[in-house]
Amino acid sequence: MCTAITYTTKDHYFGRNLDLEYSYREAVTITPRNFPFSFRHQPEHQQHHAIIGMAYVVEDYPLYYDAINEKGLGMAGLNFPGNARYLEPEKGRENLAPFEFIPRILGQCESVVAAKEALKNIRLVRENFSPELPSTPLHWMIADKNTSIVVEPREEGLRIYDNPVGVLTNNPPFDMQMLWLTNFMGISPEPPQNRLGKTVHLKPYSRGMGGIGLPGDLSSASRFVRAAFVKTNAVSGTGEAESVSQFFHILGSVEQQRGCVRLEEGGYEITRYSSCCNLDKGIYYYTTYENRRITALELHREDIGGNQLVCYPLEEGEQIWYRNRQTT
Repeated sequence: MCTAITYTTKDHYFGRNLDLEYSYREAVTITPRNFPFSFRHQPEHQQHHAIIGMAYVVEDYPLYYDAINEKGLGMAGLNFPGNARYLEPEKGRENLAPFEFIPRILGQCESVVAAKEALKNIRLVRENFSPELPSTPLHWMIADKNTSIVVEPREEGLRIYDNPVGVLTNNPPFDMQMLWLTNFMGISPEPPQNRLGKTVHLKPYSRGMGGIGLPGDLSSASRFVRAAFVKTNAVSGTGEAESVSQFFHILGSVEQQRGCVRLEEGGYEITRYSSCCNLDKGIYYYTTYENRRITALELHREDIGGNQLVCYPLEEGEQIWYRNRQTT
């Protein structure tokens, strides 16, 4: 399961937690403008916007989990089991396999408005990358500097929702997540007011009691509420370091620790990595479960006019600074 958010200070940020029990050896991957993107049912795209994001690269093809393009548009796919429906190809439509969706939107669109226009003719179809890599049931959040939307593949085609909170988790579908959020309209970062009754005189005995009722479990519905509350009330400075730090703190409020989500088949789901993308500057920041130090990669320091993928393996091991050890 996963959580994606947007955040704005002076600049605009987009990112996610990837919660999973295993790794595909994903890497931060840069796709330059002239890398040829092949599609199963559409012509090859030989030119497109440059993209940076987290991907599993197979047969020189980047299977992106989340990414941003050089124009400041971001996109992330989140698990949507039991609800995602991929259809059969239809003549006259732009038929895309799910793994082609991020390359198509980020490769050709500059904004959410442009993405909405493209979505009118897109049909996500049943198409595995390979027998060993079947399609994952997903829904997606797409965001730019001004707004965000959620795209869900259902039996009738793509459902598109405006996303006023800039948060997405997994199940239930997004409209039900928003309905569930209304149950928590009363929580607040402010101290609570006594409304129990005029004759009962009560005072808060602790700070933070305005948030009583905020879910603390790790289900996707509860993570949606918690992330929405933390993100909506988060305050940080406008500098890059302060903004990025606060972004990771917001994601940290819904991260999964090893041992807390045990799977029926064995093993544990953990937050394998967290990402934060500066949409204005094209910077991809990340941390991993075993390495809390923030690592950054800048799209515009690469040759974005090239035609070869550039991959940076993740910095996985914890990097601890022993400050009072003598150097030799």
